[in-house]
Amino acid sequence: MSRTFLISRTDAIGDVVLTLPVAGRLKQLFPGCRVLLLGRTYTQAVAEACPWIDVFVNFDALQQLTPVAQVAALRNTQADTVLHVFPNQQLAWLARKAGIRNRIGTRNRWFHWLTCTSLVALSRRHSPLHEAQLNLQLLRPLDPTRVVPLPEVASLVRLTPTVPLRPELQQLLEARQPGQLNLILHPRSRGSAREWGLPHFGVLARLLHQAGHRVFITGTAAEGEELQAWLQTHAAYLAADLTGQLGLPEFLAFIAAADGLVAGSTGPLHLAAALCRHALGLYPPIRPMHPGRWAPLGPYAHYLVHDKPNCQDCRTQPASCVCIKAVEPSAVLTQVVRWVTSEAAGSPSSNVC
Repeated sequence: MSRTFLISRTDAIGDVVLTLPVAGRLKQLFPGCRVLLLGRTYTQAVAEACPWIDVFVNFDALQQLTPVAQVAALRNTQADTVLHVFPNQQLAWLARKAGIRNRIGTRNRWFHWLTCTSLVALSRRHSPLHEAQLNLQLLRPLDPTRVVPLPEVASLVRLTPTVPLRPELQQLLEARQPGQLNLILHPRSRGSAREWGLPHFGVLARLLHQAGHRVFITGTAAEGEELQAWLQTHAAYLAADLTGQLGLPEFLAFIAAADGLVAGSTGPLHLAAALCRHALGLYPPIRPMHPGRWAPLGPYAHYLVHDKPNCQDCRTQPASCVCIKAVEPSAVLTQVVRWVTSEAAGSPSSNVC
């Protein structure tokens, strides 16, 4: 009888992307197994785009049920193992009440001592490992042999769009001329990461436009409202403002059809890397926000970070620290120029991913 694993990851999109290697590794270890991802509604499109995930279990829908129905719903998944990659006390107790035989969590959550059958010693804050490698540590009771090397982990970060791009968006992208790149700038982070700043993104949009490339701005509808003045000021440099116009399934399709994306340490950055597009992340040097922990993973993933490791100004005065802003727009342009060379050579290539 094949095994069924339930991965619990009820936080942000980028965190879910960096949990995909857990699903991929399970498929390697247990051929023919079923892998379910339990997550929030806004991450469903990510789960459905991942080749390693068979079923998405909606945590928000689960919470609308009565306590008895919640237990029954979890039992009906027929999972024999649950991995609490993101600790959630409610789900830890539910998994126990549902009678899931193997329940794996970290030792540093008191409720895991009462609800889990296997405990993993794991300290994320001081670890030198990447977030995706740390997530894989939850597999130690099943795969105790080693820390998976980062290149091998990166090969398990894969997404494929599940919906076609609207014809008008496809036509918009196809309007580029030879030598031009369609580039996405995602300026905001919704508080999930240090931001590079609108002035820098404005300079970058101008530089990319002057270099002959086409710039698209993405973000939520609320971010679009916040950016109105900035968007109007920089309208001459933009091919389109797409803020608030793309649901996540179509956003995945748009990223996959574009040439690259520049952003801070946000979900869209990790989506672009997982879709095998050029993805350039802009990072502060401070632990644990630095790229050693949160760099995008993919064959065309890159990052830029100011050379001031573990800057104490970042830690003590986060609002005024200039480390991430020390990354110059010209340095980003230099990286994009390299993308032009790789595009001319025929990559990114679908046969790599």
